[in-house]
Amino acid sequence: MELSGTILRGRDLEAIEGRLVIENGRIEQLEEESVESTDIVSPAFVNAHTHVGDSIAKEAGGGLTLEELVAPPDGLKHRLLRAASREELVASIRRSLRFMREGGTAAFMDFREGGVEGVSVLREAAEGIDIEAIAYARESIEAMEAGDGFGASGANDADFDRERAAAREADKPFAIHAGEGDPSDLTPALDLDPAYLVHVVHPEHEHLERIERESVPVVCCPRSNLVTGVGLAPFEELASRTTLALGTDNVMLNSPSMFREMEFTAKCSELPAREILRMATVNGAEIAGLDYGPIEAGERAAVMVIDGDSDNLAGARDPIRAIVRRAGVDDVRAVHAPPA
Repeated sequence: MELSGTILRGRDLEAIEGRLVIENGRIEQLEEESVESTDIVSPAFVNAHTHVGDSIAKEAGGGLTLEELVAPPDGLKHRLLRAASREELVASIRRSLRFMREGGTAAFMDFREGGVEGVSVLREAAEGIDIEAIAYARESIEAMEAGDGFGASGANDADFDRERAAAREADKPFAIHAGEGDPSDLTPALDLDPAYLVHVVHPEHEHLERIERESVPVVCCPRSNLVTGVGLAPFEELASRTTLALGTDNVMLNSPSMFREMEFTAKCSELPAREILRMATVNGAEIAGLDYGPIEAGERAAVMVIDGDSDNLAGARDPIRAIVRRAGVDDVRAVHAPPA
């Protein structure tokens, strides 16, 4: 397979005119040369934090507080999940995964409710869709063992020492929500030596220092944070200290569109467009431990092809700003990624 146009090469997303050849899921050639194509070839998205089980309850709970919406065990989302049948959950999640794939997402990291059964539901929903579903299971060690890691709700909710030890023993990552509503759970979350933190809206100086010193990546979910009224993370400060990625969070609150997440981040922060696109692609792949991400010869191929001559993008002078601030699912020509 040969793709050509403006190619966003490497971790720096250097925009070059050229072509690349993909064979057996790997980038065999990447050559800089003059081409006629107006396509933009970008790394595919990695959505670094989702709750796709919430697909059963889109736009439920308007006006509720964060705790009323999502706090375990009896927040609105948890009650709705318990009331839904397995068939309803699988069908609703499957539709969200199709939307994500069509919108350029190659992989996503899901904090998976429902224990072992929840992991099984996600696996069934993803069958036949070329998207990598990474299950950070919750609620039990058995669920973590069935999934790909453990995703903790927050250090103020419970003592997760046992789950952290089990994840370490199983050689699987442990991630945790932290600093979403206030800073009180950040220190105990960091004490658990997590693979990454989610949200970090309210870090204090000591937390920022420790995040940098211990090289703890952070996944930001700005649209969700605005909807729940907790504020916005200090993106620029975090980006200067650690690896940042983007996640769309609860499908109940937001569509799982990385285009929308990037645009919102661009318009609510001082981060450069290049950094935001990196957060949505190669940084997420790095945090997830995937063996693809940057577009480089010899690497596994996970790319999306964007129509640079669509009615939406024609005339754009900066391809990276165009993707981050303007593009959408209708501009995606194709997604080529390793089989899930």
